[in-house]
Amino acid sequence: MRAGRWRRVVSQIGRSVAVWGVSTLTMLVLAGILPDFRLQSADGDSATRIAVTAAFGAGAFGLLSALVWPLLVRLLLLVPALVLGVLVFFLNGGLLLLALRLNPTEQGDAAPETAVVVAAVMSAVASATGAALAVRDDDAYRRRLYRLADRRRRSGPACPTAPGIVFMQLDGVGHDVLLDAVGKGVMPTVARWLGVSENDSESGGENGSECDGENGSGSGGASAGRGTAAGRKATHRLTPWRTDWSSQTGASQLGILHGSNHDVPAFRWYEKDRQEVMVCNRPTSAAELQRRAVRATGDGGLLTLDGASRGNLFSGGADEQALVLSIAARRRSRETRSRAGYFAYFSDPANAVRTAMSFVAEVGREMGQSTRTRFCKVRPRVGRGGLYPFVRAFATVVERDVVVAAVMGDMLAGRTAVYADLVAYDEVAHHSGPMSRDAERVLERLDRSLALIETVAEHAPRPYRIVVLSDHGQSPGETFRTRYGLTLGDLVRAGCGLPVPRRARRTHSGAEARAAVRAALRRPVEERGEQYRPARRAEPIVLASGNLGLISFPDVPHRMSKEEIDARHPALLTTLANHPGIGFLLVRSEEHGGVVLGPFGAEIPLDELDGNPGPLADFGPGAADAVRRTHSFPHTADIMVNSWYDPAEGEVLAFEEQIGSHGGLGGAQGRPFLLSPLVLTAPVEDGTELTGAEHIHRVLSRWLQETDGPQVPLAARQERRAA
Repeated sequence: MRAGRWRRVVSQIGRSVAVWGVSTLTMLVLAGILPDFRLQSADGDSATRIAVTAAFGAGAFGLLSALVWPLLVRLLLLVPALVLGVLVFFLNGGLLLLALRLNPTEQGDAAPETAVVVAAVMSAVASATGAALAVRDDDAYRRRLYRLADRRRRSGPACPTAPGIVFMQLDGVGHDVLLDAVGKGVMPTVARWLGVSENDSESGGENGSECDGENGSGSGGASAGRGTAAGRKATHRLTPWRTDWSSQTGASQLGILHGSNHDVPAFRWYEKDRQEVMVCNRPTSAAELQRRAVRATGDGGLLTLDGASRGNLFSGGADEQALVLSIAARRRSRETRSRAGYFAYFSDPANAVRTAMSFVAEVGREMGQSTRTRFCKVRPRVGRGGLYPFVRAFATVVERDVVVAAVMGDMLAGRTAVYADLVAYDEVAHHSGPMSRDAERVLERLDRSLALIETVAEHAPRPYRIVVLSDHGQSPGETFRTRYGLTLGDLVRAGCGLPVPRRARRTHSGAEARAAVRAALRRPVEERGEQYRPARRAEPIVLASGNLGLISFPDVPHRMSKEEIDARHPALLTTLANHPGIGFLLVRSEEHGGVVLGPFGAEIPLDELDGNPGPLADFGPGAADAVRRTHSFPHTADIMVNSWYDPAEGEVLAFEEQIGSHGGLGGAQGRPFLLSPLVLTAPVEDGTELTGAEHIHRVLSRWLQETDGPQVPLAARQERRAA
């Protein structure tokens, strides 16, 4: 026992000396290459003196990185994450200059901009060297992973022996997209879990020329679902599930983590009683939605027992929270740790430099890919300029690295339940397309993250079961504005007889809407500058959530009926229902309750949809139930608008500027997946369909009960804390 401890000490010392030696050599090489970096006096020094100077500088830089860097990062936690990523380089360069100043020989010196480069290279080399030396040492590898954890359990009861569960959410990855990626060999880790052979995972064909297939659908995914390979046994099962009408992260994750997503009709909606627009990714809105869900269910959520929530919109009742949006609005509180994940990750300067360099590379990659799509005239296409390259880099690099590191720390700390969201694919697919090469490469990197988490599980103090799921998929298609030359808001304003932009008036859709208004009002809409224009307070609020639109009249305190809307704007509902880019409308009728409106005067009460789906026929089974459920919400908009859907191509028309969208009904957006270990009970019995995020919550809760006993209800948890 004592001999083993001494061996570990000697091994650690040996690795530290080796890293120091490599860092010294790196500093010597950089001093010979960079003109503004020197390790000798102006008069020249002996080789021995230069080597001593380099060794002292490398050692001082290593000590400062280990001791001072975490303090600097903690002081900068209030700095926005994007700014912190840029400051990483300059802070590291400052530490190098300080290390050179501490050298008693006073021989070293560097220009500030050169110090930034030298520090970045040395941190990267030291990190790579340390990792390479620790590969064959399990204890060293475990200690290195512990340093990435956001919190350690230094004291307390021994780690339970019952298995824990890690829930990894791949935001926006649809069931068919996952199968396609497995079939192409893009996600070998998932393929291995499903027992798919390498032959079945071969590429579905060459990508062709540089400009081919940017947004085309791939082939080869079908083979991923056909049994298992000879000699390779599956460890996981893949189960599709169906979202609610609001197929977006806010509704899905609230239902999954807290068991209720009642009254979440879309990603953004207007609440008349509060006179406020709710947006799921706004911190104040997320906090309010979480509060409502906890009040409705009576417990804190999926993660109330020794859980951790990482990178999510909602906490799930976890004690350990990092990068959770619902607590971001009160991040200064001592009881919240919304930025803790950043500190845990960036406290290691090697991590900080590596992520910052990857961030810069991702920005360049996005600019190159965007330029190529314009050059090749890829269609459909949306603008990808402005801040988007930086937003994409944050989602695909910073958020991924920080969240994965936090999950690794949670596993090594032995926590019972961890739920984490990786948003990289969703962000890229919105702008590049769900089946694009850009999105495919993101899936490849996400698969490597899953492989890393699987490796960490082998070093954790308790066994772990890894569950991978998605909250929704994405449906391809061009935007409503691209196809028709006007936005949904323009069309609504035209249907109400309100002035619209000149570009919209010149479109066919705009002209038809204005003609419909003239006919309905029996008067011209515009005549010598005179316009039919209701009072400004009566103007509608039009909001978009992917291919789902919501229209509310803020001056009416209740949800308006079809009869009231027709009395105020006689042409509006007809204009919308007959537009070729709109699939159906949902409104409240004083005579029939909820009714679905479609083209050619179709008007079907919700109670009759099962026998006569009418405009919902193309949207598949379950559409009627989803629409009926949303109709029951207190804050459903006066008019709910779902875009056109092409069942043959799976395309929708987004009311936002996205060529991969989600939020409504139609296509792959409503068909996410649940990938679960075979050792857990089947999510549903044969022939039963997983429907709705609340159903997923019940399944995940059951699995936690199977592995570690029942979860602690919110009331009991509060009593325990009070005691």
